[in-house]
Amino acid sequence: MKRPRRTGADQGSAAVEFALVLPVLLLILFGIIDFGRMMNARIVISQAAHEGARAVAIGADPATVSQVVGRALGSVGADFTVVQDCAADPDGDAEVEVTYAFSYVTPLLGDGLTLTSTAVVRCQ
Repeated sequence: MKRPRRTGADQGSAAVEFALVLPVLLLILFGIIDFGRMMNARIVISQAAHEGARAVAIGADPATVSQVVGRALGSVGADFTVVQDCAADPDGDAEVEVTYAFSYVTPLLGDGLTLTSTAVVRCQ
């Protein structure tokens, strides 16, 4: 079976269509990458908050809590705050909050957002 020959008006139409669709495809691709990065950061800060609250609940000193949270955060540069410790109320809860300023790779999505995770563990 013979392929139909392209006329002069049809030549280059595939390149034009590709040029029109490419920005949308790239935006979707980088949006997926940013969403994956954001979910990974959310999991990391959630785990770090839990580890920090656990350390506070068992009575660790502030330097140890800082090491535990820093180790759980890894390369994610987040800040943490001990909201409530067990010194004031040994029968209460230990609470740690971790905050991370997430920035997008895709410039069209904006500057970024602040991710926050709070963990509460019963004092021991």
